[in-house]
Amino acid sequence: MTTGWAGRTAVEIAAAVRGGEVSPRQVVTDHLDRIAAVDGRIGAFRTVLGERALREAEALAIRADLAELPLAGVPVAVKDNLAVAGESSRNGSAATPDTPAATDHETVRRLRAAGAVVIGLTNVPELCVFGTTDGVLGTTRSPWDLSRSAGGSSGGSAAAVAAGMVPIALGNDGMGSIRIPSANCGVLGLKPGREVIPAGLGVDGWFGLAENGPIASSAADARLMFEVLADRPVTTGADPGDSQDPADPLRIALSIRCPTPGIPVAPAYAFAVGDTGRVLAAAGHRVAHAEAPYPAWLGAASVARWLAGTAADAAQLDPARLTPRTRRHAAIGRAVARAGLVRPGQRDAWRARLERFFADHDVLVTPALARTPPLAEPWHTRSWAANVLSNTRYAPFSHPWNLAGWPALTLPGGDHPTTTARIPLAVQLVAPPGSEDRLLRLAADLESRRPWPRTAPDQPA
Repeated sequence: MTTGWAGRTAVEIAAAVRGGEVSPRQVVTDHLDRIAAVDGRIGAFRTVLGERALREAEALAIRADLAELPLAGVPVAVKDNLAVAGESSRNGSAATPDTPAATDHETVRRLRAAGAVVIGLTNVPELCVFGTTDGVLGTTRSPWDLSRSAGGSSGGSAAAVAAGMVPIALGNDGMGSIRIPSANCGVLGLKPGREVIPAGLGVDGWFGLAENGPIASSAADARLMFEVLADRPVTTGADPGDSQDPADPLRIALSIRCPTPGIPVAPAYAFAVGDTGRVLAAAGHRVAHAEAPYPAWLGAASVARWLAGTAADAAQLDPARLTPRTRRHAAIGRAVARAGLVRPGQRDAWRARLERFFADHDVLVTPALARTPPLAEPWHTRSWAANVLSNTRYAPFSHPWNLAGWPALTLPGGDHPTTTARIPLAVQLVAPPGSEDRLLRLAADLESRRPWPRTAPDQPA
């Protein structure tokens, strides 16, 4: 269920605001009402900028360029590790300062310049480290199944979109932190390639693993937000599938091989890959099974950056105010950095393998997850080892593409075949650098041929 303009797409809202059909204030009011109605059960937001968002909406309404703004009046949620002027960025931690930011992060600035209204800051796990969003500032649940985690680290952003509290949200992804929660919450999330959208995350974005990107409930909204964030010409309201020439089919590779040896892939998630292949083959693409060329050392190379990057981010924080799992993670990261285990040559070697593989393929399709998301429990009170084991067992498919710096997109992949798991299945699409448009066009094609519910049905408290 939705309230007024809440539940509409960003494309629809912006067109209506530009055309004078609805005021920005009314759009924001409806979304604030939706947040008030459902977020107590979901926990997507750390803070809601109610009165401030309404003032921004009123100021937007008198902008001389309102009729040209691609995101006119569109409410957007921002992940709580990105600066929003006048607000603190707590990054999921009691150790971070409660000091208002002086300026917007560049991605937030671009969204506001395009007419978006920041409606709130969304919950993350501490320092955005783990694959479930829970901690001292709250727990975020999947709107599809309140017993399940929304995932991490952009769990609040994905849950806010899935519940219709905002049409689009800003996330970031260092080991899958856009794609994992998007899969957990039944929405679409895009991690762009390197230097396509400004990063500016932490000390060094976990040695270049992390990128900012859009989370949306439709391919058209994801593309609209991506174009704004990437500072590209906006094709407002157009269908991303329009430019896909059916006479020039893509070469699609299907792979269910897990990047981490020994982790089984649940049959439902393997089925989602095969079913996606059947849909794409029916659309005229050339589809074949071809296992991705993951090297044995791939996981260690990614994890070294994850660990050492967290150590760098935590260096100026009071360790006594960090949760034990984060303290342990940072301590191991310091040892990893001292041992020189972050090796640039591994990234180059992985890219070389991929270039050989993608000489014969245009897009790779993999599962987005290996199994049903974990329960929404206080994982921050458990051991570091328990957290890492849980994260690795359910979400091993994301990290290779952070190490490569290649674009990757997660989208809904059909219904779960069991009645006990209400969260939709999900698949991941990967393509070489510069292929974000290709992935978004393919996502739009899949959406048109195998539509998914854009928002989750309201769950009882």
